[in-house]
Amino acid sequence: MLTIRSPAFPHGGEIPRLHTCEGKDVSPALEFAGAPQGAKSLALVVHDPDAPDPAAPRMDYVHWVLYNIPPDCKGLPEGVPESALPEGTLPGLNDWKKTGYGGPCPPIGRHRYFFVLTALDTELDDLGKPTRQKVERAFAGHLLAKAELMGTYEKGRK
Repeated sequence: MLTIRSPAFPHGGEIPRLHTCEGKDVSPALEFAGAPQGAKSLALVVHDPDAPDPAAPRMDYVHWVLYNIPPDCKGLPEGVPESALPEGTLPGLNDWKKTGYGGPCPPIGRHRYFFVLTALDTELDDLGKPTRQKVERAFAGHLLAKAELMGTYEKGRK
């Protein structure tokens, strides 16, 4: 069974400040296991379905997109720069129109952040700097397994 976890926070737990706009805004360490037989690549999407306000969400804000992660990859270290991603891994655009990780920075309330790992039966073509939607369209019909890690964050009061 495909799994994703982080030593930085438990599923459903609070994402440490270090990994947010109020800290150093570095990605948390992630651990992957259980890629199914026949998997040719993994994809990772980190998103916040509670933007901008959990009481009245209007968008699903994307914080990180990676695809073509090798299926034998066991995870990513904390604060991994693009130059240190596993060989073959390609970045997509987050909703700041940049590649790379952008941590939680909710304008109001406590938001949920989903780290979604998918195992695919194919390696995707180089899509340039694709959005989450473009990556998900490209892997439609190729999904073998999916795992989620959810963390929460609410900005501290000034």
